[in-house]
Amino acid sequence: MELKGKVHKFGDDINTDEIIPARYLNTSDPAELAKHAMEDADPEFVLRMRPGDFVVAGKNFGCGSSREHAPLALKAAGVSAVIAAGFARIFYRNAFNMGLPILGSADAARDLADGDEINVDLNTGLITALSTGKRYLSQPLPPFMQELLADGGLMAHIKKSLEAKSA
Repeated sequence: MELKGKVHKFGDDINTDEIIPARYLNTSDPAELAKHAMEDADPEFVLRMRPGDFVVAGKNFGCGSSREHAPLALKAAGVSAVIAAGFARIFYRNAFNMGLPILGSADAARDLADGDEINVDLNTGLITALSTGKRYLSQPLPPFMQELLADGGLMAHIKKSLEAKSA
């Protein structure tokens, strides 16, 4: 699966409160969460964000709490994937559970700039900066993780599997 969009760049240690502030956790409605994605890290993020764009960040992205609202807010805002130098372990798992692709690449996280247009191939892990042609490698997503993403996340994947078994 290939994705194309612009980079929205963030630094290290972006926590789940910056991704979706706790004051909005009284809802789990994706559309409502999307309105406040990254609000405390960049109040203008949702105004600049276009469906298909990427969040690119430094190390330890998604640290803090275990709330699933964080990847859900990003996905609902139209983020096609998050690329970072590293992820908090619980965010990594929650992202796939919610159907949000994430890729680890310290080189891409370091070099890519806000507004760069990139192409990402989830099958190979190749990230290409379209303006320079520079290429970065991340770990390709394992087939099971690709299947989870294609189905829309863990719950959708389980539902699809159960329906297939009962058919």
